[in-house]
Amino acid sequence: MPKAPVNPQKNAVALAYSQTDTAPRVVARGRGLVAEQIIARAREHGIYVHESAELVSLLMQVDLDQHIPPQLYLAVAELLAWLYRLENGQTMSPPPRLPAAAEATLKP
Repeated sequence: MPKAPVNPQKNAVALAYSQTDTAPRVVARGRGLVAEQIIARAREHGIYVHESAELVSLLMQVDLDQHIPPQLYLAVAELLAWLYRLENGQTMSPPPRLPAAAEATLKP
């Protein structure tokens, strides 16, 4: 079976957070084939992949191993809270949308 063509426009960002961090950090980011590999790796490890072009676009502006900017705290916190509820069987609602204020603040 032939492989599906890679979408060169696809972007992906991976975040990590530990108790010693002040905020989540960008630990991987990429476009095209690299994005596909980030997504595949996450799925291989059972990590939820959230598809939000707006949020990914903003997170692509953050350097590797840097904390997310304060403007994205609310959006990422809402997504993490939704994931927590989902993992604990407490929600079937759609994931939260990115607050317009964060989107407008970081876009070039």
